[in-house]
Amino acid sequence: MASTAWFTITPPSFYSKPTTLNRPFFTIRCNAHNPPKTQQDPLAVYSSVKAFAPATVANLGPGFDFLGCAVDGIGDTVSVKVDPDVHPGEIFISDISGQSPNIHKLSKNPLWNCAGIAAIEAMKMLGIRSVGLSLSLEKGLPLGSGLGSSAASAAAAAVAVNEIFGKRLSVDDLVLACLKSEEKVSGYHADNVAPSIMGGFVLISNYEPLELVRLKFPPEKELYFVLVTPEFEAPTKKMRAALPLEIGMPHHVWNCSQAGALVAGVLQGDLFMLGKALSSDKIVEPKRAPLIPGMDAVKKAAIEAGAYGCTISGAGPTAVAVTDNEEKGRLIGEQMVRAFQKDGNLKASANVKQLDRLGARLLSGIRAN
Repeated sequence: MASTAWFTITPPSFYSKPTTLNRPFFTIRCNAHNPPKTQQDPLAVYSSVKAFAPATVANLGPGFDFLGCAVDGIGDTVSVKVDPDVHPGEIFISDISGQSPNIHKLSKNPLWNCAGIAAIEAMKMLGIRSVGLSLSLEKGLPLGSGLGSSAASAAAAAVAVNEIFGKRLSVDDLVLACLKSEEKVSGYHADNVAPSIMGGFVLISNYEPLELVRLKFPPEKELYFVLVTPEFEAPTKKMRAALPLEIGMPHHVWNCSQAGALVAGVLQGDLFMLGKALSSDKIVEPKRAPLIPGMDAVKKAAIEAGAYGCTISGAGPTAVAVTDNEEKGRLIGEQMVRAFQKDGNLKASANVKQLDRLGARLLSGIRAN
């Protein structure tokens, strides 16, 4: 039985999360979007829509909680429709489908589902009071894979709701709506949701106010991600609990320099620089890798097979390597799969994907009468 959620239309609260990050290059400043002051709801442009949001690779080595990118070809799909059988001001989750073995863990209560929470936040921002919406979620990403599964669900849902009502919300509004769901699942960080919505590489230079920096990877350069996912659960909360509460100054300086090199490698399309920096985290990866059987051997196998760099994708357990050739990527993936089997006693699957430059988008829609 699906569940519904009722909410009052009040300005969304977007938590104070100060940081000391500086603001390089150009930024998009995100401020909380107050609901429209008019009494009339925005009119529905579509009666139903289907939206897709891509998977993401967060952290990228030394960019813990402030760097991420979107990868093409895999992600989650959300369908939303105006439903006269749903009470005005409510979200109803009608169906959750997908091939993930642990998909049964997802709740149909929208207050405990990433897609549902993001849809609710988008409705709040739009000031929707007079219609109800039903939502169905198609999971293309396995849960707890380290590929931004929860973020992709949230991004697709927020974009779908926004499309129904004529794309009135901006990119920054959509990211803020999705952050509400991320906070409930794994913490207040946008390194998954921002690239899933925006596409490409995204740097979060500040959280209060939220400031997002698009990092443009040169379109003429080739970039392939080798994503190898073992049959192993690495819950985000457990992986975050393993992190040190304090770090020494030498490691702080090192990781800052590597994060800078990573950004430079992205902007210049220099895969040698990008890959070297990707592999050089001395704070987070050394604590998480021992919790994923065989991860150190997998990283070594990727480098020896010709990858420019390799690290843990998000909180894991997926390992991500980078290369400039699809066929080479397949060979690298084969060696990484073997290493997981040999050294971690884990079965694993490999995918070779390019950078997704579009982000979350509308797939189809039926116009409202």
